[in-house]
Amino acid sequence: MIGKRGRLQTLDGPLMTPDGRYLVVRGRLWRAANPGLSEEEKSLWVRQLMAARRALRATASIDERATARALVDDAKRRLGERGPPWWTDGAPDMNRKLVKNTPYGEWFRSLNDEVT
Repeated sequence: MIGKRGRLQTLDGPLMTPDGRYLVVRGRLWRAANPGLSEEEKSLWVRQLMAARRALRATASIDERATARALVDDAKRRLGERGPPWWTDGAPDMNRKLVKNTPYGEWFRSLNDEVT
């Protein structure tokens, strides 16, 4: 299904790779949050992330922006979206790569063929 801004998505939300490691946004892979986090812990860090992003948008001071960016980075690391990959099978991290240039390329092309 095509959602807002032309993104492929499922009825449950953004399109995820079959292994659940990445979200696909505009043809690019973005590391998903660690599914090993409890719902409580994930919720806490998502709230922290959103608060830090709001603070980043609301401030013009260079120092305050640096602090807000650091808070965003910390929350994303605690969610598993940055830093070392949360999976343990040794697979490389494809974060921020174009999906067509990764091992997920064939899977992604097959989805686009189904939509058109």
